[in-house]
Amino acid sequence: MAGPLAGIRVFEVSQIVVGPYCGMNLADLGADVLKIEPPGGEGGRLIGGFMPGESKAYHALNRGKRSLVLDLQRPEAQALVRRVIPQFDVFIINSRAGVPQRLGVDYHTLAAIRPDLVYMENTGFGDEGPSATRSGSDIVAQAYSGLMAGEGKVSEFGAPRQITSTAVADYSTGLAAAMGICAALFRRATSGQGDHIKTSLLATALSIQGGSVGKLPAADAIFQAPIMEEVARLRAQGAPWSAIVEARDARRRTGRAFGNYYNTYRVKDGAITLGALTPRNHQQMRQVLGITDDPMLDPDFNAVDPAWGEKVEALSERIRALLLTRTMDEWVAAFDAVGAPVSKVNLPEEMADDPQVQAMGFMVEVDHSLTGPERWPGPVTRHARFPTGTPRPAPALGQHTDEALAELGIAAAEIAELRAAGVIA
Repeated sequence: MAGPLAGIRVFEVSQIVVGPYCGMNLADLGADVLKIEPPGGEGGRLIGGFMPGESKAYHALNRGKRSLVLDLQRPEAQALVRRVIPQFDVFIINSRAGVPQRLGVDYHTLAAIRPDLVYMENTGFGDEGPSATRSGSDIVAQAYSGLMAGEGKVSEFGAPRQITSTAVADYSTGLAAAMGICAALFRRATSGQGDHIKTSLLATALSIQGGSVGKLPAADAIFQAPIMEEVARLRAQGAPWSAIVEARDARRRTGRAFGNYYNTYRVKDGAITLGALTPRNHQQMRQVLGITDDPMLDPDFNAVDPAWGEKVEALSERIRALLLTRTMDEWVAAFDAVGAPVSKVNLPEEMADDPQVQAMGFMVEVDHSLTGPERWPGPVTRHARFPTGTPRPAPALGQHTDEALAELGIAAAEIAELRAAGVIA
């Protein structure tokens, strides 16, 4: 059986994370994704490279695709794209605004050739406004959007600390782009019309911070306005970043009572996370911990009153001390017994062999032409009626150049001429 996007052809001009992750998700859904790389390969091949032209990051983000090396700086290559684009359903590009026009592969140019083309374009800051032409990356989007400051972490040098565990703006945008493409393909099936989809790192980074970025005057007057007045005062005084973070963190203190049961704690042999979101979950955790005097149970409890804050902190200290008395397995078993949400804190390097991950069948096995057997996280959706995932590994650089061009109707003699001219490799 073929995947739900079987028969869809994707022309991907992208690098690093957003475009590659978008394309990989489409490949997992059954699309035939042709990745276009410049001579020497896209930049992701160099991040943590373990052999020439190959990196673990590239393999993780480009599973399921084929690779065609095409120098889009050359007019002959741009002409080749315009010649073959009628055979593709989707075009993906992530770049600075203006680059597609300079390469002759912008939406209006390609849609004039294939009107029902679904064209997905990602930028750092969108294509309008004073920052539209600026270069962007995940860490830049974290900084500009407030995502970095929202973490409230300060480095040993007194500077903001980025979210380093994953490129959260990049990956979120890649998923958003794939979602937009699927929606546009569905719409095209009923209307016959193509679409020009635009995503940006900034838009996604703002979207996933809705509760902080959004404005709700009735609530903001109570919680946000006093904090921002203090932040403004500190900035005017030239206060260090750590002082500004501390002032903003005062807003978080109003939620610390809730955070007693939605937090991470050290235990005897590692760490666990409590994930209570409902009053029922809170009561389940109180039951396990033997807590009967939680301030939140008092009908007069006021989260913004400093006096209550002291009582909350006292309870926090008791919980921290209590959790240190047992192991991860012991606490997980106790919380599981009452149905409370809890987990060990695992290392990502352990997860490929985790029993739950194994039982899900989530890891996929592939065989790379240069590096041999590999295992990677599989498709993020599973469908009852259609299979998802692909046995194809990330491609070696230019591995499918001749094969793909031949499928697109380019004769062997012309392929040889293009290679001799340096247009393809």
